[in-house]
Amino acid sequence: MNLTCPVCGMKLNRLEMRYACARNHSFDIARQGYVNLLTVEQKHSRHPGDTREQVLARREFLEAGYYAPIAQTLADTARGLSGELLDVGCGEGYYASRLGDALHMSVTGMDISKEAVRCAAAKYKGSQWLCATAARIPVEDGGADLLTSLFALTLPGEFHRVLKENGFFFQVLAAQDHLLGLKTIIYDQLIGKEKDTAPELPGFERVKSIPIRFSFTVEGRQVRNLLSMTPHVYRIGKEGAERLSRTERLTDTASCVLNVFRRL
Repeated sequence: MNLTCPVCGMKLNRLEMRYACARNHSFDIARQGYVNLLTVEQKHSRHPGDTREQVLARREFLEAGYYAPIAQTLADTARGLSGELLDVGCGEGYYASRLGDALHMSVTGMDISKEAVRCAAAKYKGSQWLCATAARIPVEDGGADLLTSLFALTLPGEFHRVLKENGFFFQVLAAQDHLLGLKTIIYDQLIGKEKDTAPELPGFERVKSIPIRFSFTVEGRQVRNLLSMTPHVYRIGKEGAERLSRTERLTDTASCVLNVFRRL
């Protein structure tokens, strides 16, 4: 998948251990194998995205297989597709690497967290990993056959631009009852907010919506790892954190929806 310069938008060319455009904007390839295409102007904080601790907690949790049914549903649903896969908000690379292997697709993963793509690139050597913002994806127009955004942002305009005509967008959204066990522990009171898990997106046709629901049990450190994977890690209060610290075993239910969109 061809990359574009985050400064001027021109095509980036690979030159040994760096990328450069015709206007001489240059971006080094880190020793782990990723390239940082997140400019200072695109940052909203000094270190945007997940921390190294969060990334490592997510890797430990996902590689233990607790969310394997999600990865399997993605692979089953995408069977028959080929070409270029772009995972936006790829994290440490768990889903993108497995989906790419199952479909024999070339993989480009991007995340705003440098720690996440560093971790992904260090382990999954055969793929292309970028630190970049989804608000301005540094990829050529129509470069992707399949785009995934899993428990991450959806930006229809940018996604439409980088997908080929009739390309597919796979979106995974948490459902209303996702991780109720965890939420019951960390919050004094649950507030039931309605969630739209089957949205309509401009420029896309929603082909199908597939519910994914399964139970799992975590123990010890994996209880804390589960929290680190969720937005609740930013919202938890002192009392909730204390209750979770005393929880050594948790049985919970993952509940989400896989929406399959076709680019019009």
